[in-house]
Amino acid sequence: MAHVSTTARERPLSGLANRLDWRRLFQPQVLIILTVVIIVGYLAMVPVLYLLWGTFYDGATLTLRFFGEAYSAFGLGEMISNSFSFAIGSTVLSVTLGTTLAYLTVRTNVPFKGLLFAASLVPLIIPGILHTIAWIFLASPRVGLFNRLLEPIVGPGFFNIFTMWGMMFVEGLHLSPLVFLLMFAAFRSMDPSLEESALMSGARLPTVLRRVTLPLAKPAMYASILIMGVRALEAFEVPALLGIPNGVWVFTSRIWRVLNQFPANYGQAGAYALSLLALTTVGVFWQSRLSNRGKSFQTVTGKGFRPHPMDLGVWRWPATALVLSYFVFAVVMPVLILVYASFQPFYSVPSMASLQSFTLENYAYTLTNSQALRASRNSLMLGIGTATVVMFLMAIASWLVVRTKTPGRWMIDNLSFLPLTIPGLVMGVALLFVYLRFPIPVYGTIWILFIAYFTRYMPYGMRYASTSMYQISGELEESAQTSGATWWQTFRRVNLPLLMPGLLAGWIYIVMVSVRELSSSILLYSPGNEVLSILIWEQWENGQFTELASLGVLMVLALVALVVIAQRLGAKVGVQGH
Repeated sequence: MAHVSTTARERPLSGLANRLDWRRLFQPQVLIILTVVIIVGYLAMVPVLYLLWGTFYDGATLTLRFFGEAYSAFGLGEMISNSFSFAIGSTVLSVTLGTTLAYLTVRTNVPFKGLLFAASLVPLIIPGILHTIAWIFLASPRVGLFNRLLEPIVGPGFFNIFTMWGMMFVEGLHLSPLVFLLMFAAFRSMDPSLEESALMSGARLPTVLRRVTLPLAKPAMYASILIMGVRALEAFEVPALLGIPNGVWVFTSRIWRVLNQFPANYGQAGAYALSLLALTTVGVFWQSRLSNRGKSFQTVTGKGFRPHPMDLGVWRWPATALVLSYFVFAVVMPVLILVYASFQPFYSVPSMASLQSFTLENYAYTLTNSQALRASRNSLMLGIGTATVVMFLMAIASWLVVRTKTPGRWMIDNLSFLPLTIPGLVMGVALLFVYLRFPIPVYGTIWILFIAYFTRYMPYGMRYASTSMYQISGELEESAQTSGATWWQTFRRVNLPLLMPGLLAGWIYIVMVSVRELSSSILLYSPGNEVLSILIWEQWENGQFTELASLGVLMVLALVALVVIAQRLGAKVGVQGH
């Protein structure tokens, strides 16, 4: 009887517990977290699954027909060869330049270090399409400034930017600031005592660099090589503007071509996209494997150190020449040629005569043109909207991953990083597969661009948010909850202010890259929903060179102003010191 009564008592308690657990699902914090989990999972998985389905299924059966059609039109071997040649050449140039300049800045007494920081930040603001167009103005065989200057000496057309070598140069120069920033951090955190010991033992500076410094910097160099390789494989602007006119095709330019023809061939685009996705996934996989070996190269321990700049001796003046040359070619010349073009009634090679025909008509046209104003508004709305929503939702996702013991939280972390392996053009193709077939009316609207931007930059938002979350102790949250605060009150009034520096840094970065975005936008935009990068692309195709130059200059100035304003506001929010 006792046993029966005990069981009878447990049943109602068990039912009450189940009802209480069910009710917990409808609490605001649970609903918010579940919503974030569903959004992350949907945006990360659905486009890839639709891309696979649309490429391997032709409406009747599973097939490899689209791969056969894609590579019968243009050989797979030549596509892979061109893509890898472009990626390897760009990577070698960017890593060599970026590593050398970072080493000179951090570890030596080279002058003009401030110029290197300017040279590392300015190209990050200039969109890739503007940087490429600037180099067409500088090194085109017909209208290039450098060819006009050298024509009396070496003859016409000495430089030809429309070649594979020209593509490598432009892309490598544009990527080198990213390598500089990565390697700058690595050299700055490296204990210099080993280098100083080698110099005191009689080793020459080149030997120390080769035998001591570079081996210690291997993890950062591996990361730089693989990140730049993946970035070059997915690059679109340089292959489209410099490669297509000379018949140099890579995966990204072929994807754009088969979707830009009539009728668009989505099957072939999917075949090219999956091939490119496979290559970039392999690169990201090897990057993660190499980064796990970083402990083998640790030199920073609990022992304090103060790095002293090494005297370059006779190498100081060649190093100074390298720094000044890089600043001129990476920053000064591209910016100046765009500014020059923006003041011309029509583009011509700079000369004394053209310098006397300056006009403000291009700026007046840009500031009053309805299409330019609409594109500016769309870019601003998408950039600010994407950055704000990404950082807010990723702050919640990072809280779930870092703060809780929820089973499967690692899956949220991995899913949020999945879009990092997907090139922008591949993401555009995948979203076309989804929203041409899925009954959500976003195709042909600005919302499909928002979805593309959110998906592409979700990994960066998660990285910024989770890094900041790891640095915050959970004791403050526990204190707030002990005092009776709800989860939302704790998150809004404790976590968000503490996370604000990291969230603001991520917000600024996402705004910048969203406004510059072209590769996904060019496949997803529709008339009336153009963004600035699309308008510049269209003006280039229409031969409106001076108009696009004025639009580009105003675009860069607006980005600089936006970054400065955001940083000023960031200094007034968050946790204030007293």
